[in-house]
Amino acid sequence: MPESQAMIDGSKRAAAERAIAMITDGMVVGLGSGTTAEFALAALATRIAGGLRMSGVPTSERTTDLARQLGIPLMPFDGQPIDLAIDGADEIERNTLNLIKGGGGSLVREKLIARASRRFIVIADERKLVDRLGVHGPLPVALLPFARQFALRELAAFGVSGTIRQAGGRDVVTDDGLIIADCICGAIADAQALATRIAAIPGVVDSGLFLGLAAEAIVADRAGVRVLVPGK
Repeated sequence: MPESQAMIDGSKRAAAERAIAMITDGMVVGLGSGTTAEFALAALATRIAGGLRMSGVPTSERTTDLARQLGIPLMPFDGQPIDLAIDGADEIERNTLNLIKGGGGSLVREKLIARASRRFIVIADERKLVDRLGVHGPLPVALLPFARQFALRELAAFGVSGTIRQAGGRDVVTDDGLIIADCICGAIADAQALATRIAAIPGVVDSGLFLGLAAEAIVADRAGVRVLVPGK
């Protein structure tokens, strides 16, 4: 039987709360974007109200706005090490914990914060686990607007079909002034090779392939919460 939205939200909340419980006083924490990350913000606000002291580095303007509304103290990202980053994902590959991210369009900042973090934890409901990346949805690729047609042709040349993301008949523009090509790849046999090939296209800023970054995945379903690590 398909899960109801309430059950899915309950799983997201449970995963988020487990991750937020890992934050200790004085930490600098990367704050992710997207629906699951928003459950984490709510859980974090509760802990701050209870006396937790920390500083957050947001990965999007939406996260910034929501964190401020919730009373979460923020600091700008200036390249400083981040103790812990918590974010969601569109797909999580079992065993490797390689990810596809970018459904919300914030992939460039999200990857920057993930790389700057001493520990990056991904949170999700069970639906996001896959045996191979690329099977459930598109791979987002962030582009300079100037490069759109060239980049789409280059992607198509090695079998990746991309469509510029739109809303209301207009291009979706990210917080950094980029546009997103949603690319259909099918099951990705060699994610590192694909990431390298995409990155070599002039005008591409980054792809939604997050490889070798997640230290843990906290995944929840109706049966409870599991903590996954790469290779297990």
